[in-house]
Amino acid sequence: MLGFGLILTGLIVIFVTMVLLLHSSANSENKARGGGVIIIGLFPIVFGTDRRSVKALLALSIILMVVVLLVNLFLNNLRW
Repeated sequence: MLGFGLILTGLIVIFVTMVLLLHSSANSENKARGGGVIIIGLFPIVFGTDRRSVKALLALSIILMVVVLLVNLFLNNLRW
């Protein structure tokens, strides 16, 4: 039941985001910006269309790696 609720919530968030993006792009003439991150092990590969999006993605990927390492250390300490 919880899994179904999370999937449904995710789909609703995606739908609302798409509607808001379409609405805002119809009202303005901004350029599209974006990027992505591929994480292999502990090494993030960041790419993007401008410096601002690359910096944001790099910061988020570093935060994600720190969180993963902390969770891993915490879970390993629980086993002992």
